[in-house]
Amino acid sequence: MDARPSSPVVGVSLCDSAPLLWRVEDLRVLRSRGLVGALLGSLPRTPRQNVRLGRPLLLLPEEERLLTERHAAAAPAAQDREGVELGLQVQQHQEDQRRSYEEQRVLALQDRKSALLRAMTSSHTGSGSGDEALRGRLEALDQSFTFPSSALAVQLSTARAGLSYCPEARDFLRADRPIRGRDEPSGDPARYQVFRDLRGRGFYLTSAGKFGGDFLVYPGDPLRFHAHFIAVCLSLAAPVCLLDVLAAARLGSNVKKTVLFCSPAPDGRVLYTSVQWSGMV
Repeated sequence: MDARPSSPVVGVSLCDSAPLLWRVEDLRVLRSRGLVGALLGSLPRTPRQNVRLGRPLLLLPEEERLLTERHAAAAPAAQDREGVELGLQVQQHQEDQRRSYEEQRVLALQDRKSALLRAMTSSHTGSGSGDEALRGRLEALDQSFTFPSSALAVQLSTARAGLSYCPEARDFLRADRPIRGRDEPSGDPARYQVFRDLRGRGFYLTSAGKFGGDFLVYPGDPLRFHAHFIAVCLSLAAPVCLLDVLAAARLGSNVKKTVLFCSPAPDGRVLYTSVQWSGMV
């Protein structure tokens, strides 16, 4: 399918091999294209929970491939430019850390010298050997003093920069990863053929790992509808054990869904077989 010049483009980032979306506008574009994904991130106001999640959004390999085929993924050149800017910001941050380390090292050395001078002026024991020892330590302090990097004091931000204000902070916190090349297909070709066919029929799809299938198939937006089908991708030539068919049908009956066996054909079509549990004699 040819992309229209005015069609919005999303920036797909990679963490290892997982395709992620980080920006709110990208999530909106994805949903407008009938794709769902799965939120992974913890919300800043409720970080220790896994019920209400936030960005990033994890894409299925088939969703990423569909975006790539429709030229809806961000151009690598734009990602490269942002990567260069991010690299410059990282270098500036490292330079600021090094300068702060040198300043704190000088202050720590002065504090150590002040402590030795106070010890020399406060000791009136009459022992010249003690004063000589303190004077020797003071003279050798410039060469022997060490300030470990682990003792470096760093600033901890107490404001949630980038959430609701300060565009500069939002730009700095924006995370980008290398985009997958156009010649690097992701996912299983058979699964992708099934995914593309069902999406072309108007269904919404999410992962069905917890139901023992490949995709959960929704008649509309998953925020408004329950899934009607559990799609299981099977090869036309591969034999299927009858017990596996019974187990899948029984599971679908328990969760009130129809199991859909999807078999991609060599001519590009997908053959569907629905299985429902009706009991055993």
